[in-house]
Amino acid sequence: MDGFGLAMLKSAELGVLYAVMALGVYLTFRILDFPDLTVDGSFTTGAAIAALSITSGISPWIGTLLAFLGGGIAGMITGLIHTKGKINALLSGILMMIALHSINLRIMGKANIGLMQNETLLTPLSHGFTLLLVMGAFALLIKFGLDWFLRTEIGLSLRATGNNPRMIRSFGVHTDNTIILGVSLSNALVALSGALVAQSQGFADIQSGVGMIVVGLASVIIGEAIFGHRTIMRATLAVVLGAVLYRVIIAIALRMQMNATDLKLLTAIIVIIALTIPMIRKSWNQRRASKLRAIQMIQKGGE
Repeated sequence: MDGFGLAMLKSAELGVLYAVMALGVYLTFRILDFPDLTVDGSFTTGAAIAALSITSGISPWIGTLLAFLGGGIAGMITGLIHTKGKINALLSGILMMIALHSINLRIMGKANIGLMQNETLLTPLSHGFTLLLVMGAFALLIKFGLDWFLRTEIGLSLRATGNNPRMIRSFGVHTDNTIILGVSLSNALVALSGALVAQSQGFADIQSGVGMIVVGLASVIIGEAIFGHRTIMRATLAVVLGAVLYRVIIAIALRMQMNATDLKLLTAIIVIIALTIPMIRKSWNQRRASKLRAIQMIQKGGE
């Protein structure tokens, strides 16, 4: 495999790992309509817990599970701050993100933990296309699990809370509980992704979660813009594919000798383009429909 092919393979591998994080962002951003910035902190929390566990001799399976639970607890606290403390959703996420920076440093004990000398969950998969296939299947398993959950009674309550909280409260649903559950599950998935990415890259860094909310939103928006989101099943699949496509775009930009310091700018531009595409498409369709109506009226007048 040549250099370009290897770069695309590595990008696709990272894409399926980040897809788990993107599904978590989709849960709060689209389903709950909750702008949760805890993601930048909980991603690092997952990486920190997994790295500390593995370097301490704990099984990578247990370490990854603890990372998942740690992210869930972080999300739960964000939900409690918002619902019980009556603090704005955006501010709740910011406060938790700031708190998690210190918590993550406490967990790690230093700014970086190396994993190159340790056996991880992904070590046996680091040959050929094995990692891409196995973790791609895992991301799809999470996607199908989320599809199933969102069709359950609790999942429907979650969707209704994001769509019309006043209406669902009139049916006796405690929206505070559904918000806490949704934000907790979202950050658990984000932390799981952080744990897997740390094991893939061979280290956990205190800055690894910086900008993750933008990466997650980019994955969601790119996926929805290109692959559609009319149904939950289609939307979650679009998020997974969007995460992979985003990493491939970044890899291509790097191959074109783009400065690595400009990647955040590129991400912002990609998100802006993806957000404006549906509006441009809608405006074009409306103009086209207006022209067709005008032509039909002229033809009728001529008759």
